Amino acid sequence: MTAEHSTPQDSAHGDSAAQPLWRPSPERADEARITRFHAWAAERHGAPTPLPDAPETNYAALHQWSTEQLETFWRALAEWCEVRFSTPYDTVLAEREMPGARWFPGSTLNYAEHALRTAEDPTRADDAALLYVDEELAPRTVSWAELRHQVASLAAELRALGVRPGDRVSGYLPNTPHAVVAFLATAAVGGVWTSCAPDFGARSVLDRFQQVEPTVLITVDGYRYGGKVHDRAETVAELRRELPSLRAVVHVPLLGSAPPEGTLAWDDLVSGRSGATEPEFEQVAFEAPLWVLYSSGTTGLPKAIVQSQGGILLEHLKQLHLHCDLGPGDRFFWYTSTGWMMWNLLVSGLLTGCTVVLYDGSPGYPETGAQWRVVERTGTTLYGTSAAYVMACRKAGVRPREDHDLSRLSCVATTGSPLPPDGFRWLHEQAGENLWIASVSGGTDVCSCFAGAVPTLPVYTGELQAPSLGTDLQSWDAAGHPLIDEVGELVVTRPMPSMPVRFWNDPDGTRYHESYFDTYPGVWRHGDWTTVTSRNTVVIHGRSDSTLNRQGVRMGSADIYEVVERLPEIKESLVIGVEEADGGYWMPLFVQLSGDASLDEALRERVKHAIRQSLSPRHVPDEIIEVPGVPHTLTGKRLEVPVKRLLQGTELERAVNPGSVDDVELLRFYARVRREDASERH
Repeated sequence: MTAEHSTPQDSAHGDSAAQPLWRPSPERADEARITRFHAWAAERHGAPTPLPDAPETNYAALHQWSTEQLETFWRALAEWCEVRFSTPYDTVLAEREMPGARWFPGSTLNYAEHALRTAEDPTRADDAALLYVDEELAPRTVSWAELRHQVASLAAELRALGVRPGDRVSGYLPNTPHAVVAFLATAAVGGVWTSCAPDFGARSVLDRFQQVEPTVLITVDGYRYGGKVHDRAETVAELRRELPSLRAVVHVPLLGSAPPEGTLAWDDLVSGRSGATEPEFEQVAFEAPLWVLYSSGTTGLPKAIVQSQGGILLEHLKQLHLHCDLGPGDRFFWYTSTGWMMWNLLVSGLLTGCTVVLYDGSPGYPETGAQWRVVERTGTTLYGTSAAYVMACRKAGVRPREDHDLSRLSCVATTGSPLPPDGFRWLHEQAGENLWIASVSGGTDVCSCFAGAVPTLPVYTGELQAPSLGTDLQSWDAAGHPLIDEVGELVVTRPMPSMPVRFWNDPDGTRYHESYFDTYPGVWRHGDWTTVTSRNTVVIHGRSDSTLNRQGVRMGSADIYEVVERLPEIKESLVIGVEEADGGYWMPLFVQLSGDASLDEALRERVKHAIRQSLSPRHVPDEIIEVPGVPHTLTGKRLEVPVKRLLQGTELERAVNPGSVDDVELLRFYARVRREDASERH
């Protein structure tokens, strides 16, 4: 089967005449950490010698070396980043097969030791490790010395509670310093961290935590969001009842309440009463579990994804040091919650010695541009957000450069969904022409990026800059043939250190294998449609399991959203392709309208015309249906696959896990929609 794509923006892929939206200055490229690493690796480890004034050629050569000489690259990275192996490794990669690759066998280390080593420098001890902001926008600082002290105290208390290497500690916490301290203390003792944001309901939390049977629960009494107070006392009580594995519950009084009976007070545990002044870092095997992350769980229990202390350490050092170019002096802010993998990546900013900015609040309160206010107040240098937020700002007419001091900001990164070309242009025009725009793509499954930011490369509108180092990303057709400038399945043909070591409660690895390796044996299939261009950039078109396929032509839903949501009348949209029992194919477009807009015939025709002109006649939907809203996962992704199943007649309870969505009542609307009802809808 040949994958095709017909959008106009794709016709320019690999076209040498296409002009980049942004290009780093020679000085910026020369000073980038990846440039220094390349020169050093060429001298010490046989990487290709970098050529003068040839950043694109140099990165392509470095990337090829990093994937073809996989062991040498990761050994070089560990040496460059001064990774502390308390027990040396026997070899870098004992087995290359996926699944089952074994990294740095025989070695021991500790992630938390690396996250806190900046505090060992007396000249940095009083610098800000964390900068915490809530909706009142009054930044509060946690110094490196204070962070290290709190982790030392809490780690000692966890040991006193009987937490041992491999035991699980769970956090029901917002994005505050408490969560960072709790995670690092858990890692310091060799425990396994797992967390959910407090906007998750009890059922959603239990679907996750019951799988891993935590021994300690650290929880807030409530949180503030959108200018309102949300009490979680009843939810916490239910968690305590339904988690029989708990030995202790720690109460964080974010709303000021007293500890419930039978719980421990957070302040007591981090006050230093244990007498511990320096953390004791348990030295664990490289492959020892660091945390458990969860898939969105829209169609069943969330997958409990286990990633290793060493694998995450190396992958995040690579991603943040080399690709994001972070280091001392930077301030790193990503809008996230503790229920999304980006929180884990954000905390790993500590590995680079930068200041991590934590924001606990609504993304758009008191107005759409709220995140830009955080950037200004905190002096953020690298700001990460979602593509959806960028497009919401564009639609709302937000002008961040005019309304805020962004003088320290050098990079805006986006993820969560593909950033449409209009999002690139809006950031360039409204946030800064000298701004590096880093659209990145990865996944919870690896807690990292397959492709995205490279500080030495140009940015082309609608495209990710390049595949990441050490990531052999390719686009394959159904027969497993690599594609260039054509849409195919996103695959990774060589192992990455942060790939899961296993799924929890999957003893023979069956569920893990089925998730990634069934389609192409021995090759990771991620479930995204992608194009790798002839200039080595990457385009993500959306999830392959919800990709539109008309008459054998595959189309990415993200392309349609980008066109439709340019129209001011459309707030958000959802397009679904439904294969029908009689062999037919139905492709409805659901639209949520803005303000007092009306879906009359004129607007329908404008939508169809925009799609036909910007994409192709094949992209024009069979119907345009007004909806009260577009359903999302709890981490903000559109629910394409569950809605498709509802449209095919699957009962709601079988099509989606109600606890994994933001508005289950909204899904009942889609459950009522059937093609045979079309005449009634019109």
